[in-house]
Amino acid sequence: MEKEKIVSVGGQAVIEGVMMKSPEGIATAVRRKDGQIVYRKKTVSKSNAKLMKIPFIRGVVILLESLFVGTGELTFAANQAGEEEEELTKPQLILTLTVSLLFGMGLFIILPSIIGGVVFRNSTALSSVLEGLLRVIIFLSYIYLISRNKEIKRVFQYHGAEHKSIYVFENKEELEFENAKKYTTLHPRCGTSFLFIVMMVSILIYSTLDVIIPKPDTHLMRILLKVGIRFGFMPIVAGLSYEIQKYSSRHMDNPLISLLALPGLKLQNITTQEPDESQLEVGMTALRASLNMEVNAINIEEEQK
Repeated sequence: MEKEKIVSVGGQAVIEGVMMKSPEGIATAVRRKDGQIVYRKKTVSKSNAKLMKIPFIRGVVILLESLFVGTGELTFAANQAGEEEEELTKPQLILTLTVSLLFGMGLFIILPSIIGGVVFRNSTALSSVLEGLLRVIIFLSYIYLISRNKEIKRVFQYHGAEHKSIYVFENKEELEFENAKKYTTLHPRCGTSFLFIVMMVSILIYSTLDVIIPKPDTHLMRILLKVGIRFGFMPIVAGLSYEIQKYSSRHMDNPLISLLALPGLKLQNITTQEPDESQLEVGMTALRASLNMEVNAINIEEEQK
């Protein structure tokens, strides 16, 4: 008997909307201030098809694609929701993404590493422990603080709508927003869970490397070496984390796997919120559009003709 092919869909929340990606395409649906839902659709690039079949490499490719595509769709959503007066140009988009990446790496990767190395300069083990603790504390504090923002709370509601919509697809039900209401907002393939896995994997890998790699004589060079290791091994951390999440999301019926995935799911209680019916409708519109199905919304490309 031929094994049924698993079709995966994913997405992300945007300002007043949801972006969905399926094998058929990428679609972003947004609710305008006048209440209308608009969407746009893009075809999925096949240029990285071979790389997507290589374990560990595909995680890095997907992460980079998500960053570039996600930033573009966030800009589109902000324009349609009336939050931005002018659309960002491509150079501005690249600059925005670069600054965001550097800020994230500095805050979550480099800063804890430097502090750990300075406080415990004579103990590799204690330095690694402090670095790991600081990374977790900064991450949790950052999520909690941004969740207090009113606009971010609405994005988290659309995040919940995204997850509920995906559950409808995965359970092979009719893709209507009414069917999404009963599902949880927590999903094992969520980006929040991925980031938690990245933190845990990075602590394990970086701590191991700190022990086995010979240390330079000066304290400054030891700090620079630590920072260099963090930068250099980030693709490995991302690739391994993706494979862990991919495997665990398909084996949630295993009690041990389910237990290991629990912290990431618990974090989603912050980054996802229960959506209302209008937000669920947007999520299902994005999903249907990404699958080339008929949608009751305005195609922005046709509107602009």
